[in-house]
Amino acid sequence: MNFREALDELQSLDPNNVGAWPAFVYIGACIILATVIIVGSYYYVVIPNLDLLERERRTEVTLKQDFEKKQKRAANLDAYRAQLEEMERSFGSMLRQLPSKSEVANLLNDISQTRVAAGLEEQLFRPENERPRDFYAILPNRIVVTGSYHEIAEFVSRVAALPRIVTVNDVKLSAEGNSSDLRMEAIITTYRYLDESEGE
Repeated sequence: MNFREALDELQSLDPNNVGAWPAFVYIGACIILATVIIVGSYYYVVIPNLDLLERERRTEVTLKQDFEKKQKRAANLDAYRAQLEEMERSFGSMLRQLPSKSEVANLLNDISQTRVAAGLEEQLFRPENERPRDFYAILPNRIVVTGSYHEIAEFVSRVAALPRIVTVNDVKLSAEGNSSDLRMEAIITTYRYLDESEGE
């Protein structure tokens, strides 16, 4: 079949009788129709959903990262629990080192006895205003004592060895007159546990 015959056949096609079309026309029409359907589907179905697909991919990455973080936390849960129990034990142990309100007087007496045992002379021992915090209170005590270097060192060492938490701050040493003694001014800070009624 030459080009002329093929063109004549195309011009004589009856659109109402597709079954009578020649095979090459029928196959060509099917290919054109399939191409139109595929291209139309791409433009009207696929392209509008590409942005949605990209958003979902980003969401997938974020969710995967969140999952991995949570999985790591879950894998370390037993270690975290053990660490929490250890912290609670340590906190309880430290809390037992804080005296209650009724035990503060005994602690101040222990500090005074420590000074006497170290051989220091007391010039001033003045409790200052209590400063409440979350669950404890700070009790600063201003002291001025005199004695030899070794007596002062022994006093500070004995204060540090007390079973309660006591700190020595703002230490100022100066010569005491013409003697070999030293004068120490310091803030001896003690701490006490606040009762539930005080913490409210």
